[in-house]
Amino acid sequence: MKKTPTRIPAPRRGLSRAVPRRPRTRLLASAGVAVLASLLALECAARHLGHPGPLTAQSREVILAPHSGPLLYAGLALTMVVLTWRQRAIAAGAAIGVDLAFWLVRWAVGAEMNFGNGALWVVLGCAVVAVTRRAGRERVLLLKGAGLGLLLVAGHKTGDTWLLITSRTRPLVLDQYLATADHALGDPSWLVGRLLDATGPVGVHTLELVYGQLPLAAALVGLYQLRHVAAERRFPAHHLVRTFLVIGLLGPAVYMVFPVVGPVYAFGADGGQWALADVWPNTPPSLGVPHAMPFDAVTPRNCMPSLHTAWATTLFIHSRGGSRPMRYAGTFWLVATLAATLGFGYHYGVDLLAGVVFALTVEAAMRSLARGWDRSGTRLVTYGAAVFTALLVSYRFLPGEMAARPWLAGPLLLLVTASVILGYVRTTGTWESKAVPEPHPAPRAATPQPEPV
Repeated sequence: MKKTPTRIPAPRRGLSRAVPRRPRTRLLASAGVAVLASLLALECAARHLGHPGPLTAQSREVILAPHSGPLLYAGLALTMVVLTWRQRAIAAGAAIGVDLAFWLVRWAVGAEMNFGNGALWVVLGCAVVAVTRRAGRERVLLLKGAGLGLLLVAGHKTGDTWLLITSRTRPLVLDQYLATADHALGDPSWLVGRLLDATGPVGVHTLELVYGQLPLAAALVGLYQLRHVAAERRFPAHHLVRTFLVIGLLGPAVYMVFPVVGPVYAFGADGGQWALADVWPNTPPSLGVPHAMPFDAVTPRNCMPSLHTAWATTLFIHSRGGSRPMRYAGTFWLVATLAATLGFGYHYGVDLLAGVVFALTVEAAMRSLARGWDRSGTRLVTYGAAVFTALLVSYRFLPGEMAARPWLAGPLLLLVTASVILGYVRTTGTWESKAVPEPHPAPRAATPQPEPV
């Protein structure tokens, strides 16, 4: 009698590896196409307004003086996480050498002085080396590193373009609505503004440093999270830079829906003739029926939601996995950023609540995308999006009722924000308790090292 075979035939070589990677490859390709389409759309919009777009601005920095040298070197640092220490030394030396050559030429001809071209050249060079001298996983890894560095710079250029578009296409601003709704929270911008004035130059300069160097702090935390990429030859499934870029991509779209300039412009001396009154931060505005008010075509409409709050919240979340000094630094940066956004009059209190909800919703979506969507992730993201939408709707259509009943509206705003925070903490805590640690592959002596860049 013929026996039934007990062994399952082995799959053909390469099939078992190719199938699992296909969905992720398609996802990366789709993301790349979406980013490129967004950049092209912003380029066209900016040129229609008579200004260069993000692609033109970044292309000019290959030769012309860059707008931000530290940003370009931060992008180079992110690219170098995929390189060995020897390759990093070569890349850094090449970047500094190119910058010195550009500096000497600019000094000789009397052109504008700045640095950063060398960093951009090296990042682009890594991309060229990946295409021409790498293959397989090493090519993909090096392209990811170069793409991460270029995306950091492109994100900054994209933000500048968005701010230009908001100021040129949104002549009316909704500051009166937010100032009225802010009465439910006790006018925190006016309160913190007076407290900051009382601290004198020390407090002002400290918060200016924290507010302006938020991207640097995020880059340091991101580099800490990516410190094992060169050894493991792969990126972690989720890290801070991904969420930072997505927040910067999605946030300006809300600016277009809810254009606001901030209390220091709408109710302060910085608004000039366009300000409704010069009362910030000494006297909270009087209650009345809010209306959309015209404003100049220069000041960005970049308040709702507070993206600085969203970024600082994300920085705080990702710093929890670091050392004790990093956790302390993440907490300090969050508290100081919240104080700066209010104390400088850049935001209303209701902006900050929306920024926290926005950040947690985006972070939950990015983590779900990395680990695989399930019911808990879908529920958290849906709830966060619903709360964020409800906040915007209430600020726009119920500010008078909120100001008339601060004893009800204020605690309710804090309660719904706290519910999103609690939901995020509980859901992600459950994810972490069920997560299986990824094995760290041991280095293989027989594997040849990649050629230096």
